[in-house]
Amino acid sequence: MSPPTDSPAVPSDARAVADRYLRRERLLSGVMAISVGLLGAAAVLLLPLLQAVGVVAVLLVAFRLPVFRTAGTATLSTEAEPAAVRAAFAGPTPPVFPFQWGIADTVRTIDGGAAYDVSYLFGLRSVTMTVETVVTGEDTLELVVTAGEQEWATYDVSIHETEGETTVDIEWAADRRFALRRLPQTLLAGRYREQALAAQGYTTVEWDTSLSL
Repeated sequence: MSPPTDSPAVPSDARAVADRYLRRERLLSGVMAISVGLLGAAAVLLLPLLQAVGVVAVLLVAFRLPVFRTAGTATLSTEAEPAAVRAAFAGPTPPVFPFQWGIADTVRTIDGGAAYDVSYLFGLRSVTMTVETVVTGEDTLELVVTAGEQEWATYDVSIHETEGETTVDIEWAADRRFALRRLPQTLLAGRYREQALAAQGYTTVEWDTSLSL
């Protein structure tokens, strides 16, 4: 993909929801990390040295080893015209990614899609996520997401008009696994997703996510 060409506007109401999500996610992630640290410290204090080392090693591996994978399907509805919905999903801020572009330090349009620069650990580290849009039909498109230049997930989107409303059917599968330390993000996203979509004019008819090893 090419260098950035524009800095598009981000839906403000959805971004406000994403900000609330981010505050809770950071708090929950911090609590989880502290809990793992306390368990490790307790093992060192209460167990013989070799057993304590083993427990600490297991905790670190369980906390950081990528073992989980997600997939799912969703159906959304909106009063917006199909053409407007297609434009939104093919644009730099697809409605289904509010917790990517909504928490990004910068949102950039690039050839074929968009890029989101996200910092974390108080700005000490950062990652760039990209969304490449591939039009696969008149009413279908594919969103290919990468994080840090590694494949992250692929979303197949179908848009059609039903009884005066526009319906969006989505199917996705993760291309990479994530560790236990990322689980709070997945759990909290489920809680705030409907709010973020509603802020963009979408009703969540159905959203089914599967979590596997």
